[in-house]
Amino acid sequence: MPAKLPAPMNPNLAGMLFAAGAGLCFALLNSQLRALAQLLPPFEVQFLRYAAGILPLLPWIWRAGLAAYKPNGISGQMWRGAVHASGLFFWFTALPHIPFAEMTAIGFTTPLFIMLGAVAFLGERMIWQRWAAALLGFAGVLVVVGPNLTGAGGGFSLIMLCSSPLFAASFLITKALTRRDAPEVIVAWQSITVALFTLPFALWDWQAPSLAQWGIVLLCGVLGTLGHFLLTTAFKLADISTAQPVRFLDLIWATLLGYLVFSEVPERSTLVGGLVIFAATSWIARVEAKRKP
Repeated sequence: MPAKLPAPMNPNLAGMLFAAGAGLCFALLNSQLRALAQLLPPFEVQFLRYAAGILPLLPWIWRAGLAAYKPNGISGQMWRGAVHASGLFFWFTALPHIPFAEMTAIGFTTPLFIMLGAVAFLGERMIWQRWAAALLGFAGVLVVVGPNLTGAGGGFSLIMLCSSPLFAASFLITKALTRRDAPEVIVAWQSITVALFTLPFALWDWQAPSLAQWGIVLLCGVLGTLGHFLLTTAFKLADISTAQPVRFLDLIWATLLGYLVFSEVPERSTLVGGLVIFAATSWIARVEAKRKP
């Protein structure tokens, strides 16, 4: 009797796994950007990160040819780059003036905006379990950062909050682009367009990076490209709203990296909040695994 082949993985569950992998890449990326932004102007760091993002793709572009990376319509790629660059402008304008706790809490509002946009603009059918998992995940974030929320950011907190719906719009455009372009094409054009739109702000206060800083820039390019490729693949495989509860795992990755790399011992609230996030994502993963694609 022939061996029975394993059943293919549920696309929703596969999308969540890709999103989790992307979150780990972004946690590693942010740890390097955090160090680099203390040495170079923030807008320059952001430009360099996206300009370096095209470098890891060059071998594949060389092998496949430029024609393989021609998008089916340049306007969508340009809009995505402009919207994402606008979000980065608000984010980096407020970044030096906002305590870490406020920044973390505001950053995790993006998945909620994405879920609202998925219903309004992409016509995705929202199941209540996704909303419950997302709200539980956000509650876990508040458990972690709540003790340190002071409101010290003032008006800059509102400026940073403006970046959340823009980032959400960028990812919603990405989801729409996956219907006609491959993930590697979308990621390549993201690096090109965001670097193009952020270049003027980088030139305004440019400082020549050292050799060691160029090495960090190249590492950021690899991590950023890999992270966006995994996330874009997740969007192609599953509903964009499916991956959003998994985004809250990023806080757990960041906590682990803080402990392993910076010897930052997590507080009790961090452990409790991480447990809430882990429980929420584990539950929604089981729900999505049982659902028909």
